[in-house]
Amino acid sequence: MPAFLRYLTPLLLFLALAGLLYRGLSLDPHRVPSPLIGKPAPAFSLPRLQHADATLSSDDLKGKVSLLNVWATWCVACRAEHPLLVQLARQGVVPIYGLNYKDTRPEAQRWLQRFGNPYLANAFDADGRVGIDWGVYGTPETFVIDKRGVIRFKQIGPLTRDVIDNTLLPLIRRLQEETA
Repeated sequence: MPAFLRYLTPLLLFLALAGLLYRGLSLDPHRVPSPLIGKPAPAFSLPRLQHADATLSSDDLKGKVSLLNVWATWCVACRAEHPLLVQLARQGVVPIYGLNYKDTRPEAQRWLQRFGNPYLANAFDADGRVGIDWGVYGTPETFVIDKRGVIRFKQIGPLTRDVIDNTLLPLIRRLQEETA
Protein backbone atom coordinates (compact mmCIF):
# COMPACT_ATOMS: atom_id res chain seq x y z
CA MET A 1 0.00 0.00 0.00
CA PRO A 2 1.46 3.36 -1.00
CA ALA A 3 2.30 5.63 1.94
CA PHE A 4 0.00 8.46 0.81
CA LEU A 5 -3.06 6.12 0.94
CA ARG A 6 -2.27 5.35 4.57
CA TYR A 7 -2.71 9.06 5.37
CA LEU A 8 -5.45 9.80 2.84
CA THR A 9 -7.83 7.02 4.01
CA PRO A 10 -8.35 8.43 7.56
CA LEU A 11 -8.81 11.91 6.10
CA LEU A 12 -11.48 10.69 3.69
CA LEU A 13 -13.26 8.78 6.47
CA PHE A 14 -13.18 11.88 8.67
CA LEU A 15 -14.61 14.06 5.88
CA ALA A 16 -17.40 11.55 5.21
CA LEU A 17 -18.28 11.39 8.90
CA ALA A 18 -18.19 15.19 9.19
CA GLY A 19 -20.52 15.45 6.18
CA LEU A 20 -23.02 13.03 7.74
CA LEU A 21 -22.89 14.89 11.04
CA TYR A 22 -23.43 18.24 9.32
CA ARG A 23 -26.42 16.85 7.42
CA GLY A 24 -27.96 15.42 10.59
CA LEU A 25 -27.55 18.64 12.53
CA SER A 26 -29.14 20.68 9.75
CA LEU A 27 -32.43 18.71 9.88
CA ASP A 28 -35.45 20.27 11.60
CA PRO A 29 -36.46 18.03 14.54
CA HIS A 30 -40.09 19.17 14.11
CA ARG A 31 -40.15 17.64 10.62
CA VAL A 32 -39.72 14.02 11.67
CA PRO A 33 -41.76 12.05 9.13
CA SER A 34 -44.51 10.00 10.71
CA PRO A 35 -45.34 6.57 9.33
CA LEU A 36 -48.96 7.25 10.36
CA ILE A 37 -49.54 10.06 7.85
CA GLY A 38 -52.13 8.84 5.35
CA LYS A 39 -53.15 5.91 7.54
CA PRO A 40 -56.19 5.44 9.79
CA ALA A 41 -55.73 6.85 13.27
CA PRO A 42 -54.86 4.10 15.75
CA ALA A 43 -57.93 2.75 17.53
CA PHE A 44 -58.30 3.68 21.17
CA SER A 45 -60.89 4.05 23.89
CA LEU A 46 -59.90 5.84 27.07
CA PRO A 47 -61.73 7.35 30.02
CA ARG A 48 -62.35 11.07 29.69
CA LEU A 49 -60.32 13.39 31.84
CA GLN A 50 -63.27 15.31 33.25
CA HIS A 51 -65.72 12.40 33.40
CA ALA A 52 -63.99 9.11 34.20
CA ASP A 53 -67.22 7.16 33.66
CA ALA A 54 -67.40 8.30 30.00
CA THR A 55 -64.96 7.41 27.23
CA LEU A 56 -63.35 9.12 24.26
CA SER A 57 -62.46 6.86 21.37
CA SER A 58 -61.03 7.04 17.90
CA ASP A 59 -64.61 6.68 16.60
CA ASP A 60 -65.39 10.11 18.09
CA LEU A 61 -62.86 11.63 15.69
CA LYS A 62 -64.57 10.30 12.55
CA GLY A 63 -67.14 12.12 10.43
CA LYS A 64 -65.50 15.53 10.77
CA VAL A 65 -62.07 17.07 10.42
CA SER A 66 -60.55 17.33 13.90
CA LEU A 67 -57.38 17.98 15.84
CA LEU A 68 -55.93 15.72 18.49
CA ASN A 69 -53.51 17.55 20.77
CA VAL A 70 -51.25 15.49 23.05
CA TRP A 71 -50.44 17.48 26.20
CA ALA A 72 -49.40 17.23 29.84
CA THR A 73 -49.22 19.52 32.84
CA TRP A 74 -45.50 18.79 33.29
CA CYS A 75 -44.78 19.93 29.73
CA VAL A 76 -43.36 23.46 29.52
CA ALA A 77 -43.94 23.71 25.76
CA CYS A 78 -47.59 22.68 26.26
CA ARG A 79 -48.10 25.72 28.44
CA ALA A 80 -46.54 27.94 25.78
CA GLU A 81 -48.85 26.65 23.03
CA HIS A 82 -51.99 26.52 25.19
CA PRO A 83 -53.15 30.14 24.60
CA LEU A 84 -53.02 29.48 20.85
CA LEU A 85 -55.22 26.39 21.28
CA VAL A 86 -57.69 28.43 23.34
CA GLN A 87 -57.81 31.07 20.57
CA LEU A 88 -58.25 28.39 17.89
CA ALA A 89 -61.08 26.79 19.86
CA ARG A 90 -62.84 30.17 20.16
CA GLN A 91 -62.71 30.55 16.38
CA GLY A 92 -64.76 27.36 16.06
CA VAL A 93 -62.96 26.30 12.89
CA VAL A 94 -62.25 22.74 14.02
CA PRO A 95 -63.07 20.61 17.06
CA ILE A 96 -60.01 20.07 19.24
CA TYR A 97 -59.67 16.90 21.25
CA GLY A 98 -57.01 16.37 23.88
CA LEU A 99 -54.96 13.37 24.85
CA ASN A 100 -53.68 14.03 28.36
CA TYR A 101 -50.44 12.07 28.42
CA LYS A 102 -48.77 10.44 31.45
CA ASP A 103 -50.34 12.85 33.89
CA THR A 104 -52.50 12.77 37.00
CA ARG A 105 -56.18 13.47 36.69
CA PRO A 106 -56.40 16.12 39.49
CA GLU A 107 -53.40 18.08 38.19
CA ALA A 108 -54.70 18.02 34.61
CA GLN A 109 -58.17 19.17 35.68
CA ARG A 110 -56.68 22.04 37.74
CA TRP A 111 -54.46 23.02 34.81
CA LEU A 112 -57.43 23.31 32.44
CA GLN A 113 -59.40 25.22 35.03
CA ARG A 114 -56.56 27.68 35.47
CA PHE A 115 -55.53 28.19 31.83
CA GLY A 116 -58.79 27.46 29.97
CA ASN A 117 -60.10 24.39 28.24
CA PRO A 118 -59.90 24.46 24.44
CA TYR A 119 -60.85 20.78 24.15
CA LEU A 120 -64.22 19.39 23.16
CA ALA A 121 -63.19 16.32 25.16
CA ASN A 122 -59.99 14.94 26.68
CA ALA A 123 -58.86 11.34 26.80
CA PHE A 124 -56.87 10.43 29.92
CA ASP A 125 -53.81 8.35 28.95
CA ALA A 126 -52.24 7.86 32.40
CA ASP A 127 -49.74 5.18 31.36
CA GLY A 128 -49.02 6.56 27.88
CA ARG A 129 -49.91 3.40 25.95
CA VAL A 130 -52.25 5.15 23.51
CA GLY A 131 -49.60 7.82 22.96
CA ILE A 132 -47.15 5.09 22.01
CA ASP A 133 -49.66 3.67 19.51
CA TRP A 134 -49.93 7.15 17.97
CA GLY A 135 -46.13 7.40 17.67
CA VAL A 136 -45.83 10.20 20.20
CA TYR A 137 -42.22 11.27 20.71
CA GLY A 138 -43.09 13.71 23.49
CA THR A 139 -45.48 16.47 24.31
CA PRO A 140 -46.89 18.51 22.77
CA GLU A 141 -47.83 16.91 19.49
CA THR A 142 -50.83 17.72 17.34
CA PHE A 143 -52.52 15.59 14.70
CA VAL A 144 -54.97 16.62 11.98
CA ILE A 145 -57.48 13.85 11.32
CA ASP A 146 -59.76 13.92 8.27
CA LYS A 147 -63.45 12.97 8.09
CA ARG A 148 -62.64 9.29 7.50
CA GLY A 149 -60.38 9.12 10.55
CA VAL A 150 -57.13 9.26 8.57
CA ILE A 151 -54.15 11.17 9.97
CA ARG A 152 -53.23 13.89 7.50
CA PHE A 153 -50.65 15.92 9.46
CA LYS A 154 -48.52 15.70 12.58
CA GLN A 155 -46.86 18.60 14.36
CA ILE A 156 -44.10 17.59 16.73
CA GLY A 157 -43.52 20.27 19.33
CA PRO A 158 -45.63 23.29 20.16
CA LEU A 159 -47.95 24.91 17.67
CA THR A 160 -47.01 28.44 16.71
CA ARG A 161 -49.07 31.20 15.15
CA ASP A 162 -47.16 30.61 11.90
CA VAL A 163 -47.90 26.86 11.86
CA ILE A 164 -51.58 27.47 12.65
CA ASP A 165 -52.05 30.21 10.03
CA ASN A 166 -49.91 28.78 7.24
CA THR A 167 -50.20 25.01 7.66
CA LEU A 168 -53.08 23.90 9.90
CA LEU A 169 -55.87 26.25 8.87
CA PRO A 170 -55.32 25.88 5.09
CA LEU A 171 -55.16 22.08 5.47
CA ILE A 172 -58.26 21.99 7.70
CA ARG A 173 -60.26 24.14 5.27
CA ARG A 174 -59.22 21.98 2.33
CA LEU A 175 -60.13 18.78 4.18
CA GLN A 176 -63.49 20.22 5.27
CA GLU A 177 -64.34 20.94 1.64
CA GLU A 178 -63.64 17.37 0.59
CA THR A 179 -66.52 14.95 0.54
CA ALA A 180 -66.29 12.07 2.98
